[in-house]
Amino acid sequence: MNLKTFTLTLASTRPIHGSASLLRGFFATKFNEYALLHQHNADKFIYSYPLVQYKMLNGAPMVIGINDGAEVLKQVYDKYDEIKLGEEVYEIVERGISVKNQEFGLSDKIYSYEFATPWLALNQENYMKYYGLKDGGERLEFLRKTLTGNLLSMSKSLDYQVSDKIKCDVQVNIRKRRLKDINVMTFIGRFQANFIIPDLSRCGKIGFKRFWRSCPEKGS
Repeated sequence: MNLKTFTLTLASTRPIHGSASLLRGFFATKFNEYALLHQHNADKFIYSYPLVQYKMLNGAPMVIGINDGAEVLKQVYDKYDEIKLGEEVYEIVERGISVKNQEFGLSDKIYSYEFATPWLALNQENYMKYYGLKDGGERLEFLRKTLTGNLLSMSKSLDYQVSDKIKCDVQVNIRKRRLKDINVMTFIGRFQANFIIPDLSRCGKIGFKRFWRSCPEKGS
């Protein structure tokens, strides 16, 4: 299937400091009438795949709209001259826009991706399961299954029917970080899958980008 994406990048007169959550907060407050920008409806969280996603990559604010989210972003992307992130206000002097139709779903080829942001693979429950595995091979297989689950969940939210087995592999390193004042384990690195994913999209608690692709013959 194809996904329509609208990617917006912002530039100011000075370096922009902040987080993806602060960027989300700006758009949610500025354009509160659009539920897709903040994933809430009548003060209740919308538990579905976010069709508008926020990132801070190398100091550059980025907002990605997917399908209906792309249409919402088209309506608001130029309706402000400055953004407020925390206590800092930044004048916006440049907007970069990219509109694409991107493939999504199973493939007979293997694609390789890297994590653009740390992968928060383990919730409280599977964190204990992961630590209970002493063998490195078992831990790696656990992460493969977790990533497969992320891709299946993403597919379901986007109304894509996965008709065959997802095959994936991961090469990651552990990183510790603070998330909402809690110490958590995250992973950085790369993965491969027989699955096409739009660049910089989010799957579970990760964002990833394609950095090269391997295209074997069908059936290999």
